[in-house]
Amino acid sequence: MKRIYYFAFFLILLTLVGCDQAAKETKMQEVLLQGKTMGTTFTIKVFVPEQRVQELSLFSDVTSLLKDVNQSMSTYIPDSEINQFNRLAAHQNFPISEDFRRVTAESIRIGLSTKTLDVTMGPLIDLWGFGPDNRPETIPSDEVIAEIKQHIGVDKLKLSEQGLMKTVEGLEISYSATAKGFGIDKVAEYLDSLSLTNYMVEIGGEIRTSGHKPNNVPWVLAIEQPDSEPGTREFHKLIRVNDIAMATSGDYRIFYDVDGVHYSHLIHPETGKPVRQDLVSVTVLNASAMTADGLATALTVMGTEQAKQYAEQHNLAVYLISKTPKGLETYASNAFKPYL
Repeated sequence: MKRIYYFAFFLILLTLVGCDQAAKETKMQEVLLQGKTMGTTFTIKVFVPEQRVQELSLFSDVTSLLKDVNQSMSTYIPDSEINQFNRLAAHQNFPISEDFRRVTAESIRIGLSTKTLDVTMGPLIDLWGFGPDNRPETIPSDEVIAEIKQHIGVDKLKLSEQGLMKTVEGLEISYSATAKGFGIDKVAEYLDSLSLTNYMVEIGGEIRTSGHKPNNVPWVLAIEQPDSEPGTREFHKLIRVNDIAMATSGDYRIFYDVDGVHYSHLIHPETGKPVRQDLVSVTVLNASAMTADGLATALTVMGTEQAKQYAEQHNLAVYLISKTPKGLETYASNAFKPYL
């Protein structure tokens, strides 16, 4: 009987040695991909088995994929899918691609849930000078705002198996709060399909990670300090993550002042005016970069107290930085605390 035990132990030992040897033979090479997309830049770090590096066409595949997303959802491309829809009259069904459907469905879901993210607010954003047009010469009147609000609202979008329809004339959509995150998700799905599971994908500051660096070193992401000096970017906090996306939104980078009044690029759908909140930075962690991206914007518009309530109610991993008379104060939801 002892010989049987010794033999079994020997087989296990051989198996462990073989696995260790195979691991040593599978050397990983870091591949860095960088370029421009969606009016910003992207950086991708992916660890690839050395023997597969030459067989893959990662850069051309990724840039082609992101080009398709941009062609579908950029309002700066005249014949994009989104602009074709925006030019349609009301009550006309518009067949849409699967990618467009995914972004539309999630944008509507977040909008109806939060009441503070509205992808149809393009005309209001333009009115306040945060779109392609310059800052307005005069602050928009309540009458002009009320007129535009008649033609906005995610509740005026009808998504069906046949496509997408607007129920009022003049309604337009913009996926500036979700398309960038979706592009990140698409790249992540592509890498997953190649069985490449250790990577970091970043587009315009939004990030999604998978796995880890060599030797099980986690990915370290930075939350920016919102009151850093203009032209500089300081780290507020570093967090260690894996298999998660991170998006940050705030009113500390895009704004202007008129007669001593601060006007943020974040517009509240109910008032039609830029928010003047105490909440200056929101970071959201989520499995989907698209969802994190949209929620970060929605929570910023809410303000501190409402954002806290929404985060806890929906078990969201959220980190808030608020401006108070005593200086900046921070808040981490219960779901976020494990990452600190």
